[in-house]
Amino acid sequence: MTIEPAIAAFHDEMTAWRRDLHAHPELGYEEHRTSELVAAKLAGWGLEVHRGLAGTGVVATLEGKAGASERAVGLRADMDALPMAEASGVAHSSTAPGRMHACGHDGHTTMLLAAAKYLSGTRDFAGRVRFIFQPAEEMLAGGKRMVEDGLFELFPCDRIFGMHNAPPLAPGQIGVRAGPVLASADFFEITITGRGGHGAYPHTVIDPAVVGAHVITALQTLVARELDPLDAGVVSITRLHVGSTDNVIAPTAVLGGTVRAFKPETRARLVDGVHRIARCVAEGLRATAEVRFTDAAYPPTVATEAEAELAAAVAREVVGEAGLVWDHPPAMGGEDFAFMLQKVPGAFVMLGQQGGDDPIQCHDPRFDFNDAILPLGATFWARLVERTLAVPG
Repeated sequence: MTIEPAIAAFHDEMTAWRRDLHAHPELGYEEHRTSELVAAKLAGWGLEVHRGLAGTGVVATLEGKAGASERAVGLRADMDALPMAEASGVAHSSTAPGRMHACGHDGHTTMLLAAAKYLSGTRDFAGRVRFIFQPAEEMLAGGKRMVEDGLFELFPCDRIFGMHNAPPLAPGQIGVRAGPVLASADFFEITITGRGGHGAYPHTVIDPAVVGAHVITALQTLVARELDPLDAGVVSITRLHVGSTDNVIAPTAVLGGTVRAFKPETRARLVDGVHRIARCVAEGLRATAEVRFTDAAYPPTVATEAEAELAAAVAREVVGEAGLVWDHPPAMGGEDFAFMLQKVPGAFVMLGQQGGDDPIQCHDPRFDFNDAILPLGATFWARLVERTLAVPG
């Protein structure tokens, strides 16, 4: 690996930032302490700082010193935590009960801050860098809201790039691909209404638990029997709630879940299928089903060819040919960076976090960002800026 020495020199400082953020997690649109810390550091390094997009978002602009240029590149990091209890056992564990940085956004924020600190001292590029610190990535579509609040009208970008840690990849590996990187993410709730009654007399009721069980089973046919085997899709039921005691058959049951796909037509087919199967199965068993998809829906995260190749070239500089994982397999996770990529060409890279046969995945209560890779991520950002906004000649 080729780590920028000036960045390696403040590795301890980066680690302190990251662990402070980890110990003080904030949920989507509540990142007040985090955005205050981010904005203060950026302003202290001489960047022009704008606050308020999507509520707690921060956007900072840095001008290169190598002559006037209208070119601009955007670099984005997410800031929010998850509503879950931590079980990592680390000394810097969350101090906020029921909240933790289980997806590495504390590390993402730190690496982008470190790149801003380094670049503010060198400014060895021609153009502008937009450092975009986004709130509410976790199912709250903060990226969409930043776009709607005028992100690219206020801060025009020719290209935009995002980065996420990847537990399956080893430290020193960077995954890049063109085309779909992550899937669309839709979330739904199905309310099944039957007729409640005594648990001893099931013939007098319409049991929503039984109806719900049949709906769950039937929904599995959407991927197994309706999609081309060479296509990719997911329909998962992630929660089921029915009843309150053992001798009462409740009148309603509520199911919740998610739909994932890479292609817009596949996404539409699966969403339509959830409506159709839930309604028809319930009616066949004398109940009714109401299906509601939430507004927090993410499109697929799709990288453009030229920008993916640019990111790959920078990765080769930083981790070598052996460290670059080109055409990294797409994953069924979702990302609201997708909304930014719908407006501006760009790419989304995966930074090796752990590797091995059984890595601790994101959203696991044992998760903690690997501080050893902080200088690597910051170096990648710095080199990407210097190549994208290269000084003429």
